[in-house]
Amino acid sequence: MADLLFWLYLVNSVLLINHEIDSAYWKEWELFKLPGGLTGFLLLHFPLLLLILWGLILVSRQTFWGLIFSLVLCFGGIFAFTVHTYFLRKGHDEFNKPISKFILTAILLVSVAQLMTTFYVMMH
Repeated sequence: MADLLFWLYLVNSVLLINHEIDSAYWKEWELFKLPGGLTGFLLLHFPLLLLILWGLILVSRQTFWGLIFSLVLCFGGIFAFTVHTYFLRKGHDEFNKPISKFILTAILLVSVAQLMTTFYVMMH
């Protein structure tokens, strides 16, 4: 199961990183009213991407902190799907392309599978 968790974390990371690339296209900093424009948005992503990739290393080493990072990534994915679905239902045009919706849906599905796998690994 630890191998499955590694692969789910990797796939979810790729999906979330692609979502963040899509977020730059949609100017997500405006949607969330983040200061700093594109520069602030990109600077924010240096530590975020570092943490995501560090978590992958910790998951591959099967550490306790790897499980914590896995949980955080799962909840981050579920949050991304939920918040963008909310904005779409409120009439925002951002993330309304088929590829954007596909990525968000895939993030939700993989996040749920990863969450269940993480809990399984934690219990055994």
